[in-house]
Amino acid sequence: MSASSAMQEYLAEAYRLAYYQDDDPYISTSALAKVMHVSAPAVTRMVQRLKEDGYLEHEPYRGIYLTPRGEREALLCIRRHRLVECFLVDVMKFGWHEVHDEADTLGAMVSDEVVSRMEQMAGFPRRCPHGEPIPSVEGAMPRVKDLPLNEAHPGSDLVVSRVNTHDVHMLDYLGQLGLKPGTRFHLLSRAPFHGPLQLRIGDEVQMIGHELAGVLRVCGETEFALA
Repeated sequence: MSASSAMQEYLAEAYRLAYYQDDDPYISTSALAKVMHVSAPAVTRMVQRLKEDGYLEHEPYRGIYLTPRGEREALLCIRRHRLVECFLVDVMKFGWHEVHDEADTLGAMVSDEVVSRMEQMAGFPRRCPHGEPIPSVEGAMPRVKDLPLNEAHPGSDLVVSRVNTHDVHMLDYLGQLGLKPGTRFHLLSRAPFHGPLQLRIGDEVQMIGHELAGVLRVCGETEFALA
């Protein structure tokens, strides 16, 4: 049977969790419950359902991992969500801080044909407005190479790669600072003991706190292109 929208959402979140774990495919049900904002029993029930339908496997003391079928379903869901976000921002001119929840709702309703037209109208983007890579229609996910800004070396020329938050106010503030994916800047200094960072963006110098800098992931210009 095909996966329901709720099953697809679980699979997509499971894939995202594993994606950030540096080649470790196993994730805990507690981590999945946290990102889904549901109880542990609710996750247990869904995991059992997904396992019975062949979308994931569970190993005691290690966690759950997606099967090839589950990974494929997850990637198609992620692709749909991120392309809808691009359409809302690039075509309909929503703010990047406004579209995550809207894309969840709209993505569950639009057909593959509509998503394909959205991709075309948005200019065939390779990243969503928050910098996350967009899987191909064949289900291939580009691998991103980046690191948190608060771990980067002062004196580096960098590009904002991704923003690891859906917090509306944080995204709005980062947008006001001009720190969106694709923005080029020079890291002037990083104060010790989790102190602030000083950046030069064009002709302007900005200060950003250590915690907020951890939300931003950065890379070199070549890596940003996802070649």
